[in-house]
Amino acid sequence: MECNIDQKRFKKAQDKITGIQRERHSIGVLSEKTVHAILKNYYEPDEDKQEIPVEGMVADIYRDGEIIEIQTAHFNKLREKLARFLPYYDVTIVYPVARNTWLTWIDENTGEHFPKRKSPVHGNEYFIFPELYKIKTYLRNENLHFKIALIDVDEYKILNKKKSKKSRRGSKYDRIPVAFTEEIEIMRKEDYMRFLPFELPEEFTTTDLAKAAGIHVSLARVALNILFYVGTVDKVGKKGNNIIYKVV
Repeated sequence: MECNIDQKRFKKAQDKITGIQRERHSIGVLSEKTVHAILKNYYEPDEDKQEIPVEGMVADIYRDGEIIEIQTAHFNKLREKLARFLPYYDVTIVYPVARNTWLTWIDENTGEHFPKRKSPVHGNEYFIFPELYKIKTYLRNENLHFKIALIDVDEYKILNKKKSKKSRRGSKYDRIPVAFTEEIEIMRKEDYMRFLPFELPEEFTTTDLAKAAGIHVSLARVALNILFYVGTVDKVGKKGNNIIYKVV
């Protein structure tokens, strides 16, 4: 389910966090990365409801019996929290996906910023599936929900001239959200249907989903693994090495 974005609230959260950074004369100097900090303040502006001890853990947001966790990656790190929270609370995991990214390299020695360029990689809602796989055993729990936050970001990377190109590509420093373009909710089992495009035939394969959704086959494979697990699709046969699926 798609939701309307409160752009005024997002701008307020954005200004609050980037304003703190300007005061400290740097990006990425907070104890948490900027995407996480801005989205936490978007979903709950009241700091008294942030970083709250619950069941021996610390929830990003706790209000009115609901827990919200902002998780930019590594859903496997949430397993212990989910084990403690889900028996007693509704838990919503917010997963930010960079739809458009503008890259800026920063010289490690001088602090010089090189010209910004747009990344050829475009994120979409299917990017959540590899993360869902890491917490697969929790996905049938009715207390667990997800929000996919599609954002545009300025990404900063450290350029170390002494390292190889391969090493430089992995030296991510921080990401600054510049726009919040779309929010997709997975609040109940039926919401997984949105990941099955109308163009799909009645019976389809991983390749069919990849083509219809415009994603890589490997990502479509993980998506169907999860959609089968939560009961959105069923396996109805096999053609060669390809499993044939059908919407339940």
